Amino acid sequence: MSTPETFTPQTLQITDSAVAKVKSLVEEEANDELKLRVFVTGGGCSGFQYGFTFDELVAEDDACIEQGGITVLVDAMSYPFLVGSEVDYEEGLQGSRFLVQNPNASSTCGCGSSFSV
Repeated sequence: MSTPETFTPQTLQITDSAVAKVKSLVEEEANDELKLRVFVTGGGCSGFQYGFTFDELVAEDDACIEQGGITVLVDAMSYPFLVGSEVDYEEGLQGSRFLVQNPNASSTCGCGSSFSV
């Protein structure tokens, strides 16, 4: 008789660049309680869009992903859209920004901040 396998979904991955930027911003604010919150809202040119904010409060149903000395929060409604995604931070000609590489997105817009599933 075989034992059933447990399935653990892949959580959000945070790149070294994103970790470094979050650490830098937390240090600038001199508040070690700040955590990066990543969320999904309706809107944008493709149907959903990503949002980023800093938060001190952790809700009871938040997923907490700790990596490289920082904490990333994802609310329960956004989590299914973000499982398996990667949060990155880039600086370039279009400015600097956090962005999400999402394998669950069936299409994205040109700016990369909105998607559809």
